[in-house]
Amino acid sequence: MTDGPGTIVVVEDDSNIADLVDLYLRREGFRVLIANEGDKGLEMIAREPVRLLILDVGLPGRLDGFDVCREVRSQSQLPVLFLTARDDEVDRVLGLELGADDYLTKPFSPREMVARVKAILRRSEAPAASRVEVIRVGEIEVDLGRHEVRSGGDVVALTTREFELLSLLAENKGLVLSRQQLLDGAWGQDWFGDDRTVDVHVAQLRRKLGSSLPLATVWGVGYRLG
Repeated sequence: MTDGPGTIVVVEDDSNIADLVDLYLRREGFRVLIANEGDKGLEMIAREPVRLLILDVGLPGRLDGFDVCREVRSQSQLPVLFLTARDDEVDRVLGLELGADDYLTKPFSPREMVARVKAILRRSEAPAASRVEVIRVGEIEVDLGRHEVRSGGDVVALTTREFELLSLLAENKGLVLSRQQLLDGAWGQDWFGDDRTVDVHVAQLRRKLGSSLPLATVWGVGYRLG
């Protein structure tokens, strides 16, 4: 894990919200860089060692928050927390499908925002030591040491959360895990979302890994791998 709190980039065009986020994160010792457009945020990420990105969905200029998240995910697994004024399930699902780690709907409690930031960093930077290095389920290999998944020998790009979810299922292969167990294990017990998040990420795993993924839905209970 990185020494010290490190740097967080905040992409938010509302100066009042940006200042509030900046104030509370600096109180926790973080270095905060603020951009009011997506392009500027990407420039900051490219030139700085950043630990987390806080990203507004509705941004002025060429790129909205979803566009920025797509660009970030095409190059890295940098943790992303979405801020959105739209409490629409479609927006939340799209954000998670794009690889966001969590989201907050405006208006939000700045203390909750700080708690979510810390929780995301704990999850994304948790060591995989002490676990079996490679778990094989059919054609799928979950390599915990390398933090990668292979299908038929080919590496498949997964987001941090997709990897954590698949790892948990693989470590418990043959067992049915409830959505709540998957949330607690892959997202942590301090995560604030609902269990539909699991369904979104399972759909993404099935899309990326296809028929090689022996992942079954146990209706009314949860999911079983293998």
